[in-house]
This record gives sequence, structure tokens and C-alpha cells, in this order.
Amino acid sequence: MKKVVLGLSGGVDSAVSALLLRREGYEVTGMWLDLGIGGRAEAETAALQLGIPFIAYDAAEKHTRLVRQPFAAAYASGLTPNPCVRCNRLVKFAALVETADAIGAEYIATGHYAGVDRVEGRFRILESDGAKDQSYMLCGLEQDTLSRLIFPLFGRDKSDIRRIAAEAGISAASAKDSMDICFIPDGDHAAYLERLGYALPAGNFVDAEGHVLGRHTGAHRYTVGQRRGLGVAAGKRIYVSRIRPETNEVELSDIEDLSVSEISAKNVNWVSLAPAAGPFRAEVKLRHGKRRFPALITPEGDGLRIIFDSPVKKPSGGQFAVAYDGPALLFGAEMIP
Repeated sequence: MKKVVLGLSGGVDSAVSALLLRREGYEVTGMWLDLGIGGRAEAETAALQLGIPFIAYDAAEKHTRLVRQPFAAAYASGLTPNPCVRCNRLVKFAALVETADAIGAEYIATGHYAGVDRVEGRFRILESDGAKDQSYMLCGLEQDTLSRLIFPLFGRDKSDIRRIAAEAGISAASAKDSMDICFIPDGDHAAYLERLGYALPAGNFVDAEGHVLGRHTGAHRYTVGQRRGLGVAAGKRIYVSRIRPETNEVELSDIEDLSVSEISAKNVNWVSLAPAAGPFRAEVKLRHGKRRFPALITPEGDGLRIIFDSPVKKPSGGQFAVAYDGPALLFGAEMIP
């Protein structure tokens, strides 16, 4: 029987993934990732109801060192990082591989809404149909991980997953969906950064020429594109267009000034596409979601230059540009502010 280690969170997606894998003849072991934020009881309950072995993997220190602290430091430097991409690559999938090796399992699996296949000797990440696609968050995974990976939920939607769980008597059938950033469950990034000692002092709101428009309460409280909560009366809609950590200033602009025609990116992870030697075209996502932007991508040194067919809303530095050709995720790269 084929053995697989499944990331078991205690939620409905991972529980149904285990159920589907068992129906396909896999011997499933559930691995719960202990990040020091709770959730063990739910994961153990799911394993008990599914009748599968349960392993707890202590990743709290590793997650703090490799994800939370870099997240906080990046925010303090004026970036808006995506910790989920980093966690998937450095913590979550690394733990699955390590656990699989330890028990002699050939495969690993998670409840992500995405797919994986192999074309001409290269493994590809595939965008899943429907609103729940999570391929963007997997753009940091590499070939050795993809070669062992199974996504049981590929092509399914959430209502189907909840129905399967309810029919199987799994208590997670009615569980709430997980939050965007698991270690900030209330969504208050600023308060989290302040608790870690990364709070920045108050400073000036300025325009592109440096004229003072008002006072901000700490640059860590703002992100590029933000409009609400600025507290500046300008007689028109204004947005955060840039964070200037070197001067502790937050630049505000009209919406027209937030459009860009090109961006640069670094730390490229080539996924479904082998490293490109010359320009090529693709559709690019600038954030998690369905919207893509047609663009010409040109390798430049260790990075990329991405020129869009039409201007796009200026993205936040530290987020990821993720390119697709049809359903195949070509690469993920960190955007340079």
C-alpha cells in the first residue's frame, strides 16, 4: 500500500483530503504542525474520526525564526511581506518531507486547492478551478517537493468538500475557514508588530514632493494602496503610495499615481518552467486571487523585469509576482518596491 503523510490541521479541507486519499488506497498518516498557536485537539479529533495515525511536529521555534521574525522585520522596513509563501516553503512542506522520510512514506499531501502534474520531466503546480484556488501561495515550492506531492482537492469546490465531510460524519464539516495569517488570528498586524517590539514612531504623511500633509501614527500601520484610516483631509481620495523607512515618512498620492507599467522582481523560483534565458509572455498575479495581468517578462541578472500590457495598481514590495501559462504556475518572485 502506498504511504502518504498528510498535513492535518483539524479543518474540513485536510480531513476530507485524508478521506479521499484513503478511498484511493493510500495508507494515510496525519501530521499536525505545532506552531505554538493551538489547534492540536481539533487535529487529533479529526485523526480519531478518520482512523489514521497522528503525529505532532513541533515547529514553533522554526516558524518564529524563519517566518514570524522576518515578517516583522520586513514590515518595519516598509515592505508588506507574504508569510504564507515563506512558511509553505521553509516550514510546512519541509516538515511533511522530513516526517515522510522518517516513517518511510513516498508521498506527502495537503488540503490546498491546487494541482500538480508532470510534463516533459518537470513537475508543475496547477491553478485549481473555483474561488478557493491557493496555487499562488505555493509559488516557493521546488521540484524535489513537487515530485512527492498530492493535492486531493484539485478541481473541487468548498461546498462539495463540506458535503463529503458531513456525509462521512466528520465534525470539521461545519468548521470555519482558516484565517489569512494563522499567527495573527485577529488580523491586527500593527498590534502584533508592537507586541514584538517592531513598532515605529509617529512621523509625517508627505506628498511625492515631500510636502507635509499630516501626521501618521507609525509607518508599520500602513501598506501601499491603503485609503482608509489615514486621517488626512485632502478634499479628494488619497492613498498610500510609498513607505519611506529611511525618513519615517508615508507618501500619499492620488489614485492615478498608484499605477505602474512595469515592476522588478528578485529571488525567482522557477516552478513549472525551466529558468528562462530570454523574454517570454505570461499572465501575472500580483496578489492572492483570480486576477491576472498579461505581461512581457525579461530575465535580468538574478531577477526579472515585468512589463505589463496595460498599467496596473502599484503592488506592495515584499509581495510576490506569480506568473501563469494557462493553469500552470511558471514562477514566483519577490517584488522590489
